[in-house]
Amino acid sequence: QLHLVESGGGLVQPGGSLRLSCGASGFTLDYYGIGWFRQAPGKEREGVSYISSSGYSTNYANSVKGRFTISRDNAKNTVYLQMNSLKPEDTAIYYCAAGYYSGSYSNILPGPRWDEYEYWGQGTQVTVSS
Repeated sequence: QLHLVESGGGLVQPGGSLRLSCGASGFTLDYYGIGWFRQAPGKEREGVSYISSSGYSTNYANSVKGRFTISRDNAKNTVYLQMNSLKPEDTAIYYCAAGYYSGSYSNILPGPRWDEYEYWGQGTQVTVSS
């Protein structure tokens, strides 16, 4: 079974930090660009951050720029989303997704279109509340 697994969510106070992890089961993430998405209750799923398969290119939604950092450790087959200065509006289920970008496409970023991704995780809940 090929799938992604997110972890690291939880309850945190405003201003706090969490680090989400996205691991792959059954395949290597080396050739995949990764996107982190989130969906809050009653809202559409939105793209939060993206990283190329090479790791050299990253991008962030304006709402998280300067607070979130995406990174990858291919030796651990894991992509991370470090979230600092969390706000109540960051409360959502967070999903990671993997899209195949290898070779000459390794520096190309995936984007917000869901059909760019072959694999999705089940999500991890992040709640920011005092």
